Amino acid sequence: MRKDKEKQMSKEILSTNGEKLGEITLNDAVFGVEPNMHVMHLALRRQLNNARQGSACAKTRAEVSGGGKKPWKQKGTGRARAGSLRSPLFAGGGVIFGPKPRDYGFNMPQKARKLALKSALSARQEQLVVVKDFSTIVEPKTKLMAEALKSLKVSGKVLIVADTKAAENQHLELSARNIPSVRLILPSNLNVKDLLEADFVVRSEEHTSELQSPMYL
Repeated sequence: MRKDKEKQMSKEILSTNGEKLGEITLNDAVFGVEPNMHVMHLALRRQLNNARQGSACAKTRAEVSGGGKKPWKQKGTGRARAGSLRSPLFAGGGVIFGPKPRDYGFNMPQKARKLALKSALSARQEQLVVVKDFSTIVEPKTKLMAEALKSLKVSGKVLIVADTKAAENQHLELSARNIPSVRLILPSNLNVKDLLEADFVVRSEEHTSELQSPMYL
């Protein structure tokens, strides 16, 4: 997108009590692009595939122990010829074309990964809630977190993107972890899968501004 055509949109900055504290300008080059479904699909596949262990393993007939003795003589029994009880035809035998340890992961160009993330952010722009910080959660209590979500008017699956090591967010992780519908991630771990799965995305003002840095454009 050309710079002279970039638009600016604003979003309210709220406290966790729901009070309006100001506004933040969102760059249309990050939060207003046309979502590219194909690139988002590739990014989601890449993330899911890279998370697979790929450790499934089944033994072939050559790897199953035993079966060295011919189970019955070649002719005269009326049964089919058999040379080993470890054949895939018998219980306890090997597996034909079974799984072997492998790497399911694949790579994407950096430009495509950036486009996928911007597409996901743009798709969730209407459901984005910007908060100043989480300093009002003064102790690690689930009740305080639930009250904050209610004040922010968010429901369903909520993705919270915040630095849990910051002083103002020191109780955030312990307060949110007992709420099944809330997922808390670090800003550096922002990804397409979590953005697309969430009904609402709650981000701090500081890290919303960081998304508009040249690194993401």
